[in-house]
Amino acid sequence: MTIDWRSKGFWAPDEARDPARLAAERPGIFDGGFAWPLLVVRRDAVEANIATMAAYCRRHGLDFAPHAKTTMAPGLLDAQLRAGAWGMTVATPHQALVMRRLGVERVLIANEILDPTALRWLATESAAGWEVYFQVDSLAGVAAAAATGGPLRVLVELGHAGGRTGVRTLDEMETVARAVAAAPGLELSGVTGYEGQLPDQDGVDAFLDRLVAGVARLSGAGLLPERGIVSAGGSAWFDRVADKLAGLDVAARLVLRSGASVTHDDGFYRERTPFVRVPDEGPLAAALEIWAQVLSAPEPGLALAGMGKRDAPFDEGLPVPLEIRRPDGVLESAEGLRVTKLNDHHTYLQVEGAVLEPGDLVRFGISHPCTAFDKWRDIPVVDEQRRVVDVLHTYF
Repeated sequence: MTIDWRSKGFWAPDEARDPARLAAERPGIFDGGFAWPLLVVRRDAVEANIATMAAYCRRHGLDFAPHAKTTMAPGLLDAQLRAGAWGMTVATPHQALVMRRLGVERVLIANEILDPTALRWLATESAAGWEVYFQVDSLAGVAAAAATGGPLRVLVELGHAGGRTGVRTLDEMETVARAVAAAPGLELSGVTGYEGQLPDQDGVDAFLDRLVAGVARLSGAGLLPERGIVSAGGSAWFDRVADKLAGLDVAARLVLRSGASVTHDDGFYRERTPFVRVPDEGPLAAALEIWAQVLSAPEPGLALAGMGKRDAPFDEGLPVPLEIRRPDGVLESAEGLRVTKLNDHHTYLQVEGAVLEPGDLVRFGISHPCTAFDKWRDIPVVDEQRRVVDVLHTYF
């Protein structure tokens, strides 16, 4: 990996730079070697978040397989594994391939796979000793997996009405589980579910109660292995997952999959993190920030910053202005600034009570890290003084 003209945010018009050497030099992001906009990761916040989630899982008897699709950044995945993560979760066969090439020993694919090319590759890698799991929610999925001859480890997924994938009833869950158990080359390894799209705690709790009931039903039918996997948990309701799965009457490996916790955010997850409900268990800290330059202040109450949809997530809320940095380095509050919309490369700022001039920098927090990392190939990791101490590379 090198830093060169393809690395957005790094100013390298001529010679490529070695990331390790760059980190050893510890340049400041305002010293001229960077361009705006620039996404950075705060080292102290990431380290604290990883430690917080590792400790949370230990206290609650959970194994942690954080969703790698949030960052797809080996530097962060390695840090989570060093902190004790049981494995990594991914969404697609290609992401699983990336994990395999990165040397991740245990991977859970939180999706059904029907593509025969991907299934044959998974069977080959599984036969070679790789511990990889994927989900099924249909007899078609079981048949596609069985056609490879295996060996493949399969998890039956329970869903909910109006939700994403997953069988909708416990009868369907048992039907699919029996088909897996009867298929040569397939191993029924457990049960999964995803509660993240449910809007309130009552709905989440009801779904998790059904998941627990489904586990009991399959276990009573002799379909689940001893210490089989039971997995759930996005980043908004993992406290309810910990509480409800603790009520299982069968011995199981409880696997939490929360991915956004590694960097948290200043929007969607700041408001929805379980640590709002259980503050003594947390907290998490926002670790991502984007610095963008004010390009224009064309009329009273309006300023335009050079950052847009190509740079910042916008699907779960607009960026949040946090601080103003004047050209002389003076830092000021961003109170009175609000993002109203994004174009491809422009951010519209409503300005009330503050003064913004062309050339000022604005530090923005983001909402929803899962759609932030994919916009950046190389990302500086910075210390408290905004000096670069590492460079992350993403694989999207």
